[in-house]
Amino acid sequence: MKSISLAALALAMAAAPAAADTCRLATAHSAQTDAVRYVAHHEEAADIVDTAAAAGSFSTLLAAAAAADLVDALKGDGPLTVFAPTDAAFEALPAGTVETLLKPENKAGLAAILKLHVIAGSAITSDQLAGKVITAETLGGTVKVDGTVGVTVDNATVISADVQAANGIIHVIDRVLLPAS
Repeated sequence: MKSISLAALALAMAAAPAAADTCRLATAHSAQTDAVRYVAHHEEAADIVDTAAAAGSFSTLLAAAAAADLVDALKGDGPLTVFAPTDAAFEALPAGTVETLLKPENKAGLAAILKLHVIAGSAITSDQLAGKVITAETLGGTVKVDGTVGVTVDNATVISADVQAANGIIHVIDRVLLPAS
């Protein structure tokens, strides 16, 4: 019996580094979603901007909203549905794109991109989208929202849905929506 226990212990010790790496990867992958869930449960009175700021993974989006003078609109009464790209989504854009968009002379183009992420007048939840494909009118044009297998918005996947804010709802997406060329 003792030899079986020692063998199990030796096996567990040998597997520990790999398990630790797997844990770190899983933790890193879910940290962003966990931050959003924490904010959704503990900061329910916060508006969309404050909710995104507290989550910690939307600093580029918030900087872009400030550069485009859209912060007040996102703090407004709502209701709003916001498809919020993460910092990683902005980092996936071609090199130099974010820096170029943040320049004052590109304010109108930046605003057009950001408005494509906002539906005004309603807070649409994922259960309202389940099993449906719709064309949604955003402040910057139309987007295709497909709720048949998870939820996608144009070419972006919703990675965390239904984050409640005082003035609407946030759906976290993995890509930045861009206007049709």
